[in-house]
Order: sequence, then structure tokens, then C-alpha cells
Amino acid sequence: MKLSQILTSHITKAVQQLFEVTIERVEFQLTRKDFEGDITMVIFPLLKVIKGNPAEIGTKIGEYLVLNSTEVVRFNVVSGFLNLVVSDPYYLNFFNEVRNNTAFGFVTPEPTAKAVMVEYSSPNTNKPLHLGHVRNNLLGYSVAEIIKASGKKVYKTQIINDRGIHICKSMLAWQKFGNGQTPESTGLKGDKLVGNFYVTFDKHYKSEINELISQGKTEDEAKKKAPIILEAQEMLRQWEAGNPEVVALWKKMNQWVYDGFAETYKNLGVDFDSYYYESNTYLLGKEVVQFGLEKGIFEKDPDGSVWIDLTADGLDRKIVLRSDGTAVYMTQDIGTAIQRVKDFPDVGGMVYTVGNEQDYHFKVLFLILKKLGFDWAESLYHLSYGMVELPSGKMKSREGTVVDADDLMQEMTQTAGAIATELGKLEGYSETEKATLFKTIGLGALKYYILKVDPKKQILFNPEESVDFAGNTGPFIQYTYARIQSILRKADFDWNVDMDSIALHEKEKELLKLIEQFPEVIQNAAHNHSPALVANYTYELVKEYNSFYQSLSILGEENEQKKIFRVQLSKKVADTIKAAFGLLGIDVPERM
Repeated sequence: MKLSQILTSHITKAVQQLFEVTIERVEFQLTRKDFEGDITMVIFPLLKVIKGNPAEIGTKIGEYLVLNSTEVVRFNVVSGFLNLVVSDPYYLNFFNEVRNNTAFGFVTPEPTAKAVMVEYSSPNTNKPLHLGHVRNNLLGYSVAEIIKASGKKVYKTQIINDRGIHICKSMLAWQKFGNGQTPESTGLKGDKLVGNFYVTFDKHYKSEINELISQGKTEDEAKKKAPIILEAQEMLRQWEAGNPEVVALWKKMNQWVYDGFAETYKNLGVDFDSYYYESNTYLLGKEVVQFGLEKGIFEKDPDGSVWIDLTADGLDRKIVLRSDGTAVYMTQDIGTAIQRVKDFPDVGGMVYTVGNEQDYHFKVLFLILKKLGFDWAESLYHLSYGMVELPSGKMKSREGTVVDADDLMQEMTQTAGAIATELGKLEGYSETEKATLFKTIGLGALKYYILKVDPKKQILFNPEESVDFAGNTGPFIQYTYARIQSILRKADFDWNVDMDSIALHEKEKELLKLIEQFPEVIQNAAHNHSPALVANYTYELVKEYNSFYQSLSILGEENEQKKIFRVQLSKKVADTIKAAFGLLGIDVPERM
């Protein structure tokens, strides 16, 4: 049982006996650093049912707890706050219970519990993944792992945007200017090759626009009349009509991209349980629109288009079917959500990892699904996140100014290697071991830098800053983990015994208090869909451990029991770091 639950039971009894009042809950918070105590009870809520001075009320409760509980040994009252000092035996008992439990903090899902589907990545097949996709993938993957750790079954999925005019632009440019190039003939990953032709299309398109403007056309006219855009539009019409040659080219080039994506996902360390393709889903919502019309949820305009009026809900009118009967994105998303629940009947909620420019779209989508009567629509969540920018500004795919995900990962690995080599701690490493270590540090730096930031905030990404071996960075935390592994390798004595009766140093107690918080951190991170809570908890744990390491001797401690306990405590800290970083998709090295 958690400390807060134990204390709630004692305090409820205290209030009943002292004041003849029944309370349902007790509010706790961590004791401020400038006061003595481990956990603080907030007195102010009691003033609704108990008349009196908060300090006097707190003193009476504190005296009761010292006399009637084994957990509380001292207390002090500051204004309306009761600071409680918890006994060493409580923390030692807790530690003995969890020290060999590598799954501490993780909850096993109930077999009958509803699952959560987490969507992330969802790229276009006309270009490789870039820095923005990296944040999306890392967020979605980590949130899925955290929700799983909190006790829910999770399915990871994505919808691939594999159709539309942007796809035809790459296809047409390859057809006109590609000279039969393939990933094999060029040595390029397939997604990069296709992305190059998307940029090629844009260059030719701009050139044709400028030519038409020089002939007296307005810019708008030139954009519409440029021959290459007319060809791309015709290719899209042929694709929709099922032209065999166009469809064959589409399949071939998309497969190049999928092969490239698979390599990037593997290097990034993310995975998926299912895939949805826009070419299969873009018509899915049409039947639902008909159902909504019959139920009076949607309305048809005189031109034949179908809308939903959400003005009474503080939104606007939203089109769900064009007058020519073609689907819009909203139609597709409605149909896809319903299809996913058909495909995975145990899904009871979904998380959509999509940038904050789509906030309004998801408000509308979720509201429509609720109005259509789907009970799982109450458990839909838009994991909205801010953009990632570079010191040089925004990225643009069609101009070829994006930060490619593969290049970024390679750069991070190289930067980590350069810094590690400069620090000169690589004696005895083979070249293969060095390569693995540099990748672990580089990707750890990248992932931590992105995930430590609240998802809703924009990120200005600085690669050099992220690979710092000091401060709130991935490498600093990885280094602490490796330092603990070194201690464990040197501990050449039997330290696998329970410690029952040692006096805890304040630094040891602070670590135990942080370790005890880990299950709650996971639950809060899952509830808030925020890997940042796990990342920053891990940093606080590591900071506290380094303070412990600097203040107390571990292997050099003369008292055998204290030495054993400090080795055990070090191992538990390392286990917690590894578990927390696992939720962030970050590896930890055994030595650095």
C-alpha cells in the first residue's frame, strides 16, 4: 500500500476521534525542501468541516499520528501545512519489497479491459521522414509505451497518406526526368529518391509559372495553367479511374518509399501493430454520411453537398461530402475510426498524434463521432504537439529544406562519437562497440531532448546542446546509469540480502522517496499523455543519485550493512532509470 493511502487511513481515524468529523479524502504534497519532512498534509480543506485555527488542527493530528502510527516519527506545522517525517523502517520495508522487482511501477492489463489505439507517424509517400516526423514518432511511440505500462492494452497504428496530387507530382517528375532511376541504380533509399523528384517537380513548376507570368499571365492564372500541374492533375484522374500503367507506377514508387520508411523506423526504434492506407480508407465514411442523413445528424444543401451544423456547440458548419459525391478528409477520418473499432473490437479509445495545426479538425471529428452515437468517442484524444524548428527557421519539403530524419540520426551519432572520443574514455572498446555506443548516446540525446519538453510546446532543436554530458540531457542520465553498472561490477561480495535495521542517511531517504514515486509518475504521464513527466522525473532521480554519490562512500564504506544497502540502492536507481528510459524508447549503455 502506498504511503499516502496508509496515512489517509490514519488521518481519517484521527479526524473522527479528535473532531468527530468524517472526511472522504486527504490532500498531500511533497514537503518543501526548506522544511523538515517527507510528505505534507494540506490542512486547509478540513476548515470546511472543522472550525478552528489551521496550525492547532495540524498539531493535534500530528500528535495523534506520532502516538498511533509506526510510519510517522516527527512532525512540524507551518501555517496550514502538516509536514510529516516518515520512519526509516517504513522506507526499508518498502525497499525490500521492490528492490528485486524489475517491473516495479508497471501494471499488467486486465484481460477483459478495453484497449487503446495510438496513431502516430502517418507520413506522405512523396518524401522521406523529417525532423517533424521524428517528434511525432517519438511522442506517439512513447505515449503508447507509457499507456501500456499504466495497465492498458495498446495497439500502435498509422495511416499512410499514399494518394492525392502530391503523390502524383513525384510520379510525374520521375516519369519525365527520372531516366529509369531506381533505389538500386542510384544507391539511394527509396523514400529519398522519390522525395528528390517531389523537389524536382516544384522546380519545374516554378519555372513554368515564371515563364507564363513573363507572357502576361497573372500569378494565379500561371499557377493554374502551368503545363506540368495540368499533367499531374490528369495523372491523378487516371489513378482514380484505375489506369493500369499509372496504378503500376504508383505501386512501384510507393513500395520504394515503404522500404525506406521501414529502415528509418528500425533505426529510430519505433514499431507498429497495424497500418491503414488512405487509398483504402478515403471512401470509408460515405456510408456513415448516409446513416447520419437518415438520423438527421447531417443535412443536405440544395447543391447536393452534405454538412453538419455545429454552431450550437461553439464550432461552425462542416462539410462531410462534396456536391459531386466525393469524400473530404473529415469523411475519411470518420470512416477510418469506425473501421478500426471493427478491426479491433476491444478498442475503447484512440489517441491521435498530430500537430497542433489540426486542433480544430479533431474537435470536429470527435464531436461528430459522439453525435453518431459511438460510446468509444468519449475516449478519443488528440495528442496535439508544437512544431519543431531550427535556429534557421521553418522547414519546407517541396523546397528541399527539411532536416531529413536519417541524416539527423547519423549526425547525432557522429556528434556523440566526436564528444566521447574527445573525453577519451574509450580504452578497450572495439570499433563495433564504439559504433554501438555512439548510436546509443546520439539517439538517446535526440530522443530525450525532444521528449523532455511538454508536447504542447514548440521546440527549437539544437543538436549540439542535446549531446551535452552535463545537465538535463540524455547522455548525462545514460552516464549515471553506466557509472552505477561500474559500481555493481566492482562489488565483489554478496549484497543480495534484506536490510532491516539500519539508520538511513538523508541522501538515501531522498532516493527512496523518489523511487516510491515512480508508479505514480507512470500513471500521471499516461493520464496526461506526456512523456515529459517521465523524462524530467528521471533527471530528478539522477540528480539526487549524483548528490548521494558525491556525499557518501559506497564501496569504500566500512560498515558492512551500509555498504550492502548502498549497492542495493544504486542498483534500484539504475533499474528505475532503465525502466523509465525504456518508456521513452531510449537505450542505456552498460559502460561509457
